[in-house]
Amino acid sequence: MYLKSVELTGFKSFGKKTRLEFTSPIASIVGPNGSGKSNVAEAFRFVLGEQSMKSLRSRKGEDLIWGGSPALPRQNRAAVTVTFDNTSRFLDLDFPDVIVERVVHRDGQNEYRLNGSLVRLKDVIRLLAGANIGGSGYHIISQGQADYILNAPARERREMVEDALGLKLYQHKKAESERKLEETAQNIEKTRSLRRELAPHLKFLGSQVEKIEKAREMKDELSAKLVEYLTREHAWVTQEHVRLTDEIHVVDAEVRELEGVLQKVRTLKSPEVNADATKLARLEELQRELSGARRRREEIVRELGRAEGAMEAVAITVEHVVPAPHVREFMHDIDDSLERALEADHETLRGLIDTLRGRIRAFVDGLKGAAPVTNEEVRRDVERLTENLKHAESEEVRLSGELEALRTDLTTAREVRFSAEREEVEARSKLREAQTRLISLRGDRERISSARQRFEEEVREGIALVGSAIAGWDRNSIPEGALSEDRREQEKRRREIERLKIKIEEAGIGGGDAIVREYEETRKRDEFLAKELNDLEASSESLRSIIRELEITIDERFEDGLKKINEALGGFFAKLFGGGDAKLYIEEPRTGKRSEDDEEVVEEEELYAGLSISVSLPRKKIRGLEVLSGGERALTSIALIFAMTQVNPPPFLILDETDAALDEANSKRYADMIRELGKQSQLIVITHNRATMAAAGELYGVTMDHSGVSQILSVKLEEATKVAK
Repeated sequence: MYLKSVELTGFKSFGKKTRLEFTSPIASIVGPNGSGKSNVAEAFRFVLGEQSMKSLRSRKGEDLIWGGSPALPRQNRAAVTVTFDNTSRFLDLDFPDVIVERVVHRDGQNEYRLNGSLVRLKDVIRLLAGANIGGSGYHIISQGQADYILNAPARERREMVEDALGLKLYQHKKAESERKLEETAQNIEKTRSLRRELAPHLKFLGSQVEKIEKAREMKDELSAKLVEYLTREHAWVTQEHVRLTDEIHVVDAEVRELEGVLQKVRTLKSPEVNADATKLARLEELQRELSGARRRREEIVRELGRAEGAMEAVAITVEHVVPAPHVREFMHDIDDSLERALEADHETLRGLIDTLRGRIRAFVDGLKGAAPVTNEEVRRDVERLTENLKHAESEEVRLSGELEALRTDLTTAREVRFSAEREEVEARSKLREAQTRLISLRGDRERISSARQRFEEEVREGIALVGSAIAGWDRNSIPEGALSEDRREQEKRRREIERLKIKIEEAGIGGGDAIVREYEETRKRDEFLAKELNDLEASSESLRSIIRELEITIDERFEDGLKKINEALGGFFAKLFGGGDAKLYIEEPRTGKRSEDDEEVVEEEELYAGLSISVSLPRKKIRGLEVLSGGERALTSIALIFAMTQVNPPPFLILDETDAALDEANSKRYADMIRELGKQSQLIVITHNRATMAAAGELYGVTMDHSGVSQILSVKLEEATKVAK
């Protein structure tokens, strides 16, 4: 016995918690019409996962909940709990008891629990299907459905037989595999679509990566050239800066030295110029004094000559005496006139000559009245003039010597000044040359400083463009000949580097890392999708293989089970009818043609082959179900149901008034068959038939009081029999 108990709380007419415990292989539920007997069978359908409200005689989930009465308010939920004895592990759970519970709320929401844990409906269905239990299976025959197996379409009849044969689990697996196959096909299509979407982008990124790789090769080349260029440039710039700085120091010192020399020459030259001016003034003064001394000497010579002539004249013609004062005055006048004549211009000289002529004529005219001069006077006059002449000559000699000395001094000073001027000119020339060189050197150093700044900028640009590949350029040794080569070679290297930079910039190396990363990510994603596609295709093929195997298994088990059902059906049918035969057979597959529209090719598809029933009653020539009476149909249905249970006996079987249409004789046969079935499956029989009640080991009576709530009364027949005896 697998079914231990069922508990109903707020389910339909069971407004109060009601528990039915099953301890006998056959339990019978009895009671008057409308008391709620069939609600117990529907409770089993409900808890085992039935989704059709029509099968539960309801329109919506809220109809399953106790609606209330004057004595008992309505419930907000309905719950049914069934407990299975799982000591034999017929259910795939490692629990001795398996409790399945289903709860429905007024908003229509359902909850499913296994041993108190919230689960999904499909978990419950899968668990029960493994034990040949289902909410809508053949093992629960509700009221009025006994004849359904005969009235059902051939396809549904086949589904019921497959369910009885325990093929439901395989069909669930097949349906699950088909669902997975469909999902896999969708995933395959999605994956292919994703790959198709990725393909052009991946191709574009691939071409970009190729460009980037070329750019990286150029970048490596640029790195090598930059290292060499920077090493050479740094060595040259450093050398030139040091050289120019040293030369500037030397030339600057030379300029300062020349400026000192020039200042010294100017200092020496300035007092000499002042002294020369003084000497020149003195020279002019001495020249005037010398000219005056010469004139006085000449005057004295003339006077001395006259005096000497007068002394000779006195000595020869003493008797001709001329008054001396008169003569002297006359001579003074003549001398003055002559002296003025020496300094006079042409017109003045003519006037003086005319004046002298008149004076001389007047002097001659007045001689006859003059006094003669004595010899003593003449002699003293000569002596005086001689003395004066000596003084005049001495003064002239002195002035001439002083003038000559001054001229010599001036000549020497002029030569010194000329020498200083030459030195000044030479110093100025050298100073200008040194200053020019200093300016040139400083300009060169400024250019070197600019070259250094450009070099530093090139270093920064190189690091920004190439990165750490050139970070250690300053640790490289200076290439041979780097300090002595022609600068044009270095310019060639710089131009080559600039060309490489332009090519790298045109190649877009700036975003290269991001593009490479995106390419790698896209490539990995494409590889992942390709692997996923292969896995999905392999999974699809595996699912197809599983489906084929399941179909083969279902077909094999179905054919084998159908044979066994027909054997059992023949036995039960003969027992119920006292002979005759009944058989299930597979209908011939029918084919249908699809409509041919828009020049479509006509296709054929095989329809699902159902099961039909052929019957042969004893003493009657009846072959079809259509001509059977109601009782005959009921007996045929019972025979078929019981035959189906024999092939793959379910853990329990619930029969709801399947014997309602039987007479007393057939009821006894039905009761005997119930006893035989009870040896293989646990039976819960809802009946009004006494013979069926007598076959049960326990009875549950369902009553309904004035409140409208169904109640259960239980009786153990064995105990009741003992009490009766």
